[in-house]
Amino acid sequence: MLENPRSPRVRAVAKLTKRSARAEAGLFLLEGPQSVREALNYLSDAIVELFATPTAWEKHSDVRALATEHGIEVEYVTESVLSAMADTVTPQGIVAVARQTPTSVRDIFSASPRLIAICEEVRDPGNLGTIIRAADAAGADAVVLTGRTVDPYNPKVVRSTTGSLFHLPFSVGGDLVDVVTRAHGAGMQVLAADIKGEDLLQARADGVLERPTAWLFGNEARGLDDEMLGLADHSLRLPIYGRAESLNLATAASVCLYESAFAQRAGGGA
Repeated sequence: MLENPRSPRVRAVAKLTKRSARAEAGLFLLEGPQSVREALNYLSDAIVELFATPTAWEKHSDVRALATEHGIEVEYVTESVLSAMADTVTPQGIVAVARQTPTSVRDIFSASPRLIAICEEVRDPGNLGTIIRAADAAGADAVVLTGRTVDPYNPKVVRSTTGSLFHLPFSVGGDLVDVVTRAHGAGMQVLAADIKGEDLLQARADGVLERPTAWLFGNEARGLDDEMLGLADHSLRLPIYGRAESLNLATAASVCLYESAFAQRAGGGA
């Protein structure tokens, strides 16, 4: 059992809360039974190390069974060691270290996708995690991260995806112009979510949303600039019926992705 919170091994795991350490090692941190369970279910080959307190390991029999099934051994740790490793204030007793496994932009678009989310300079970890989760729920084929979008392996992003990070392909560090060019080359239209755009409901009535679509979402504060909007085939806005000034980015992205999912399925595209 690991008992010393200051040991080199514990410190190496704890460093993965920092982006520079994650980039250097090509690893990232998973916290809590839900994230570890989904990783074991969908990406078990990526797990490098698995740590748990004896109490948590006894409690979460489903995680224990999956680890056994995939031949992954757990190393027991004390509560103080787990707290030193984790990013959260109150960790849930299980932590894993996994290899980063992003997908290339080329591979994403060569797979004939019908629905993709492109995130350009999305900076808030909670927003990015929620967009990834919504894309997964809406049946999207992938998420593409461009510009200075927050690191998807940020512990807050990983937690807020609630496991969806392991369910669908995503790419990182892409150039927006290149990504849009590849989307068009794959037969997709690019729709930008923008508060100054055309009415999304009219686009739905015109059958626009039935087509293979890459939705483009911009920065929380600045949105998409004119040059970025010029890359899109259409800019669409969600109607506001109440007195709210606007919608949170992740909420708006969820609605846009689901509108496309509904339209594609109603049109027989899925």
